[in-house]
Amino acid sequence: MNDYEKQYFNTLLQMATERFVERALQRSEGAENALRLLRTNPHGEGIWLDQFVDVFFEEFLLNNPEGSCFILQALAKRKYHFQNIPGHESTVEEIVEKMAKEVFENLLKQKAEEVLEQQLAFGG
Repeated sequence: MNDYEKQYFNTLLQMATERFVERALQRSEGAENALRLLRTNPHGEGIWLDQFVDVFFEEFLLNNPEGSCFILQALAKRKYHFQNIPGHESTVEEIVEKMAKEVFENLLKQKAEEVLEQQLAFGG
């Protein structure tokens, strides 16, 4: 991955983190509730992490094989659990997009938790 691609990915991740945390704070009425909900049920009421990632991928034109491969290339060193891939027949495009969204979602969750923890620690 080239330096400009790394920079672009880092910018995307930062934007996603900022938007997601802001949304979680508003819907959860504060950092403490948002962090608790994010840790206990990231796909549940008020957090909807998976829906956020779906919309983010669509908004930034990542919901295609090229975008998915860009995300997977940027996160190539991260672990992926293959039991997450459905047992039924899927296209390569569907599998690559599912993998990209899941690894991005996991990283976004981690980054959002860090931001929320910092806000709680520093009263921000």
